[in-house]
Amino acid sequence: MIGCIAVLRARKDLFSTMAQMAFFQCDESQKHNTGAGHPESAARMIAIQHAMEAAGITPAVSIEKRMASLDDLARCHTQDHIGLVQKYCLSGEPFPDPDTVMGPGSWDAALLGAGAAIEASRLVLEGVCDNAFCAVRPPGHHAERNKVMGFCLFNNVAIAARWLRTEGGLKRVAILDWDVHHGNGTQDITYSDDSIFYCSLHEYPHYPGTGHPSERGKKNTNLNISMSVECGPDAWLSAIEEDVLPAFEAFDPEFLLISAGFDAHRLDPLANQRLESETYKEMTRLIKGVANGRIVSLLEGGYHLQALGESVAYHLHELQQD
Repeated sequence: MIGCIAVLRARKDLFSTMAQMAFFQCDESQKHNTGAGHPESAARMIAIQHAMEAAGITPAVSIEKRMASLDDLARCHTQDHIGLVQKYCLSGEPFPDPDTVMGPGSWDAALLGAGAAIEASRLVLEGVCDNAFCAVRPPGHHAERNKVMGFCLFNNVAIAARWLRTEGGLKRVAILDWDVHHGNGTQDITYSDDSIFYCSLHEYPHYPGTGHPSERGKKNTNLNISMSVECGPDAWLSAIEEDVLPAFEAFDPEFLLISAGFDAHRLDPLANQRLESETYKEMTRLIKGVANGRIVSLLEGGYHLQALGESVAYHLHELQQD
C-alpha cells in the first residue's frame, strides 16, 4: 500500500486548487459488532483512516453527527421494517440471518449512518462543501423497503435521495452504485419513482441475484449494467463512459449519490472482478461532472482491508481535485 499512497501524495502536490470535500466517520460505527470472522467488520474503518493518513488526505469539512429520525427512515422503509430492526438491535436477541448481524451498538450506528447521508447532502446542497464522502457502517444498499439482508439494515443512499426530494426541494436525483453486488434494496425502493434514476454496475449473476438489464423500472429510470466474471478496469471504465454518462446526461440530475462499494477489486474475497485500486480514481474522474459536481458518496462494500484503504484513498483524492 505504501507505494500507491506515496504516488497519491506526490500527485496531490501538483494541484493548487482543491475542491472542498466533507468527510464523515464516527466511533459509533465501530460499536456495530458483527462478530469474529465477519467480513463487514470495524477493521474496515481503521483501514480507511490509516490509508487517508498515509496519503495525506485532509478533508476540508468534518460532518457533524446527526441521527436519522424515524420520519427520515419511513420515507423508504415500512414501520414493520423499522420496528424489527429496533427490536433486534436493542433486545440483543440474535437475528436469524447470520450475514445481517444486529446488536446493542447497531441501532445508533445505523441511525448515524443514515443521518450522515442526509447531513452530507444538506452541506453540499447549501454550498458548504463541493462534495462529501461518508465512511458509514452498517452499509445500506441491500436493505429493501421491508427487509434487512446482505449486512444492511437501512438503505442510506435511498434515504438521502428521498430527503433531497422532499426536504431539499430537488426534482431529479441520480444514484450510481458501483458496488460489485447489485443494490437490490435501492432498486426495490426507487423502482416506481421517476424522480430518482438508479444505475448499478455489478457482477451478474452473483449475490443477491437481482439486477438483470431487463429490470428497467416502471418509469424507465433504472439501469442495470451486468459485468461478467473477471472484468477488468477497461470494461468498467467503458461501461461508465458509454452507458452511465449518456443515461445521466439524458436524465439531467441535480444531485448525484454514489453507493461506493470497493469490492470489485481484484483482491476482494467476495467477488470475481479485476479492478485495481487506481481504477476507482479513474471512475471518480469520469463521473465528477455529473450534477455539476454535487456529489455525496457513501461507503458500501469492500472487504480486503488493504485494497479497501487504497481504493478509498484514490476515490477521495480525486474528489478533492477541482
